[in-house]
Amino acid sequence: MKVVLFCGGYGMRMRNGDASDVPKPMAMVGPRPLIWHVMRYYAHFGHTEFILCLGYGAHHIKEFFLNYEETTSNDFILRNGKAELLSTDIADWSITFVQTGLESAIGERLRRVRPYLQGDDMFLANYADVLTDAPLPDMIERFTESDAGASMMVVPPQSSFHCVEMGEDGRIGALTPVSEMPLWENGGYFVLRQEIFDHIPEGGDLVADGCGELAKRGKLLAYPYRGFWKPTDTVKERVQLDDAYAHGDRPWARWEREPASTA
Repeated sequence: MKVVLFCGGYGMRMRNGDASDVPKPMAMVGPRPLIWHVMRYYAHFGHTEFILCLGYGAHHIKEFFLNYEETTSNDFILRNGKAELLSTDIADWSITFVQTGLESAIGERLRRVRPYLQGDDMFLANYADVLTDAPLPDMIERFTESDAGASMMVVPPQSSFHCVEMGEDGRIGALTPVSEMPLWENGGYFVLRQEIFDHIPEGGDLVADGCGELAKRGKLLAYPYRGFWKPTDTVKERVQLDDAYAHGDRPWARWEREPASTA
C-alpha cells in the first residue's frame, strides 16, 4: 500500500529562534531525521512505496535521500577502503518527490499527488512528524473490513493540564487530568480510500473538510490507541525523543526488535 507523507510545513514551533529553513520532518532524532523514523515504521510492515508532499525546505529532504549514507545506521565491513554493507535501510524503497506548494493546506497537498495514487483503492497517509508503536496491520485490517472512506488513529489528549469542576460559588469540587477525560484527539495516522477526494475542495483540509464530511455521513472510522504515541510539535518534545533514543528507549523502532512483515 502506498504511503503519502505530508512534509512541507514550516514547523514554526520547532524553532529555537534561528532562521533555519529545515522543515520539521527533518529534525533529528538520533542519527536520522523524523521522516526516516516514520518511513522505517511503514517499511517494517511491508509498505515501501512513498509519496512525499514537499513544500517548505524541500531541498533538505531531497538532498538527504539523494546523498543517503547507509553506513550511518547499518553494520558494514570496510574492505580495501570500500564499505560492504551487511544490511540496508532503503534499498527496496520507492520514493516519489512532489512539490505541493509552500502554503498549501494538507488537503490540497493530498489533491496534488492524486495522479500518483491512480489505481489504488486504499492508501496510507501521515504527517511525517509523529512516532508510534501502534500495530499497523490491525489498523489496516479494521478499515478494510469496514465501508468507511477514511480511518483516523485517535489517542488520548496529551496535555498535562487539569480540568476543573466548579460550582456557582467558584469553589472547585474536583480536578481531573485532561489525559483522563473521555476525549480523543487526531493521532495523525490515516488509512484512506479514494472516496476522500470527493470531499476535499480546492485548497481544502484533509481533516476539517475531508474527514469532517465523512463523519457527517457516518463513514469516518476511529482507531483508538493508548500505547506509545509521541508528537514533535515543539522543541521540547523533539529533544525528549532524541534523549530517549540516546538511552535506548525507542518503542516506535519496532524494526529493531521484531522480524519485518510483508504487506
